[in-house]
Amino acid sequence: MPGTLAGRSRRFRPPHWALVTLAALTLTGCQQTPAGAALQAQGRPQTYSNPLPIRTPGGPIETCADPEIVRGQTAGDTDWYLYCTTDPHSGRDRDANGNLIFHPISMARSRDLVNWTYVSDALPQKPAWVRPDAGLWAPDVEYLNGKYHLYYTASETVEGGSAIGVATSDSPLGPWVDSGAPVVEPHPAPCCPGSRRWTFDPAVIQDDRGQRWIYYGSYFGGISVRKLSADGLRSDPASQTQVASANRYEASNVFRHGGYYYLFVSSSDCCRGPLTGYSVFAGRSRTPDGPFLDKGGVDLNAAYVGGTPVISMNGNRWVGPGHNAVFTDAAGQDWTVYHAIDRADPYLAEAGGINKRPALLDPLDWVDGWPTVRGGLWASDEPMPAPAAQPGERSRYRTPRVRVEVPGKLLGAYSDEFTASTLSPDWSWVRPPAQGVAALEGGALRFSTQDADLFEDRDDASVLLRAAPQDDYLVETRLTLNLPPQGCCFNFRQAGLVVYGDDDRYVKLAQVSIFETRQLEFAKEVPAGAPGFPRYGSTVLSAGAETVWLRIARSLEDGEEHYTAFSSRDGQTWTRGGTWTHTLGGAARIGLVSLGGPGFTARFDYLRVYDLKQKKLE
Repeated sequence: MPGTLAGRSRRFRPPHWALVTLAALTLTGCQQTPAGAALQAQGRPQTYSNPLPIRTPGGPIETCADPEIVRGQTAGDTDWYLYCTTDPHSGRDRDANGNLIFHPISMARSRDLVNWTYVSDALPQKPAWVRPDAGLWAPDVEYLNGKYHLYYTASETVEGGSAIGVATSDSPLGPWVDSGAPVVEPHPAPCCPGSRRWTFDPAVIQDDRGQRWIYYGSYFGGISVRKLSADGLRSDPASQTQVASANRYEASNVFRHGGYYYLFVSSSDCCRGPLTGYSVFAGRSRTPDGPFLDKGGVDLNAAYVGGTPVISMNGNRWVGPGHNAVFTDAAGQDWTVYHAIDRADPYLAEAGGINKRPALLDPLDWVDGWPTVRGGLWASDEPMPAPAAQPGERSRYRTPRVRVEVPGKLLGAYSDEFTASTLSPDWSWVRPPAQGVAALEGGALRFSTQDADLFEDRDDASVLLRAAPQDDYLVETRLTLNLPPQGCCFNFRQAGLVVYGDDDRYVKLAQVSIFETRQLEFAKEVPAGAPGFPRYGSTVLSAGAETVWLRIARSLEDGEEHYTAFSSRDGQTWTRGGTWTHTLGGAARIGLVSLGGPGFTARFDYLRVYDLKQKKLE
């Protein structure tokens, strides 16, 4: 399967299965109850810092991808338990022959949700129905019928294709007894009879009537939900319902809040080292089988794919925050555990090898009924108030007020309304297009998508550029791209904004067709560097539309250039996306692109540049 699927997309590369080919917040004072004070006296940590420390006799665990945290459910057990996908614990974790040791779902325990101790591996022997060289990924642990149930992905089965398995135990630390057969069997993707969909990433819930449901899926096939049997060991194929589009989402997690089921899902590439753009989005539904709609009312199953951002890159050291799980601490504060990559330390061993994805923990806030990490600050890289792990403890976390970039004064010298008959001399082309490809007409710039690209070693697309301000700024355009409203395949036809240093140094925000989806991609390219390091990475934003408004905000933060993407479907309500750091320099220019393949027309109604200011959100 890896050999056949790896070529599906040059930008959205296969996620974690390809890597295991075994086939400004401060502490807020608050009064404590006597019990809480006593617990603090016993050593309750006041703060923690990411990543979560996980101790082993051989040193710390440096990677804990697809993390899951649950609390003990039996009488007297108030410890917490952490589970990680199959990976080596570190680059030093090797056998006598020097080969990396892969731990099939590592398990750790904690009393305080801050300090963790590795205990053992959950599934040291693969079940007979799982192929011996398969990976075991994405654990989801539930307490059902008086037993712990460990749901997991088997990347390859004896019969062929991936599947979801389950093992049970009286203890959250095992020993685990496999059920002997898949909970969700290998089966075709909805698009493609005879194929094997990516049956990955289980998530199990129980509704108010006692019916249990299992969510699963990934890019090839999308995300589906099925009813589970009462014992939690089998699913009903006849009940299968698609809840999120193919080629957009994976890593489902479902959480009840305020009368809704919230479906958390991750998008983009989990594992591109320092250029990883993995991010978490959410939709909600009144029923477990959807439809799941985002804050703007767009379905996660639509062609212009819905999804409200929960966490993306924020410009600190962490990139690719994703594959999250949500839980509630002893004081009622919601938290999310997820993995991310330190862009300065992205690999376990050799460059381009296994991505180092440690477990991170941050509070989850609800703003206007929608989840966001740290009120919108996203991944923390500074000391944070520790969770309330035990009864009697109180939360010291307070939701921060977040500043977001908004336009200030219009900078007319850098802007163009495209109302003239010919382009201003302030514009210039990198590789002028053929006659008729681009022209001013009807108060807009018409720019046909070219059979050309601006991607790694293929740099033959025309790029229309003009000077950018030296100080912080925000650039905006209104784009109409006449892609068909649905259907496959017009891969990588795209148009949008670019901040351009040269052909190998830029950020780009574009509406792009990816198989049957239409998405907003925010990409970064860097020059070729050390062997094994990537050159191109991308994240995605919330839902686009045939006509969409795009913004890139550029700011200098602690001597580093930050580029943050925004989008809008009406020009009034804007949604923030991720932040790339880059080194484009003072000579960088702003401009427009339309590329990726022939056959479609982009219309840019204006390019406006503003000075940048910030607005504090209450």
